[in-house]
Amino acid sequence: MWKRTYLTNKLRWRVCRSGNTALKTYQQQLLTHLALPLSTMPLMAVDLEMTGLDSRVDQILSIGIVPIIQGMLILEKAQYKLIKIDGSVGQSAAIHGIVDRQLNDALSTEQAMLWFLKQTQGYILLAHHAALDMCFLTHQISRCFAEPICLVCIDTMMVEHRRLLRKNSVFKEGALRLEACRGRYGLPVYTAHNAAVDAISCGELFLAQMAHMGAREDLYLWDFL
Repeated sequence: MWKRTYLTNKLRWRVCRSGNTALKTYQQQLLTHLALPLSTMPLMAVDLEMTGLDSRVDQILSIGIVPIIQGMLILEKAQYKLIKIDGSVGQSAAIHGIVDRQLNDALSTEQAMLWFLKQTQGYILLAHHAALDMCFLTHQISRCFAEPICLVCIDTMMVEHRRLLRKNSVFKEGALRLEACRGRYGLPVYTAHNAAVDAISCGELFLAQMAHMGAREDLYLWDFL
């Protein structure tokens, strides 16, 4: 219960202090969904590609999103956006496959953050290794709008971590990577790799995790934070 109280109070405080209409509206919408059972809560699976792992110096290159409504992944509403950066992608291209010329017609960071807020408004976010993606998003949004934001996100990696700990206190290195987690539920391997595909992969993993827990109506957001 303390998690619910803390998050509710934090969001209310942000709404009261916010001077930006987009941020205020975004956080007001979150407040209206906090008490919903997880089975009916609108979710948005998110994935980012970045130039590195340090949100203070590295930049977001792309964002992929896909909604989950009433326990169903809405594939036709999956979206993917490229984002312009300062400088070159450099050697990070070897990891994400995005090269400089692909960013010529990409969104600016400000345009991308506005797009992200609009598309995810009214949704609870879902990500694998959420701490990393949320760190980049909160940093970029705060930089663009000159004020902080509270993003609420379920982490499929932490959901799996807790499940594995209940079964065995020791597990192999790499056991919490997205592909490894999906493999334990018999989910397919996707050869394509970009933020949209990874967002879909994350959404599928979460639905598999929920199915493993059974058709329970007593699960709430607080059980996953």
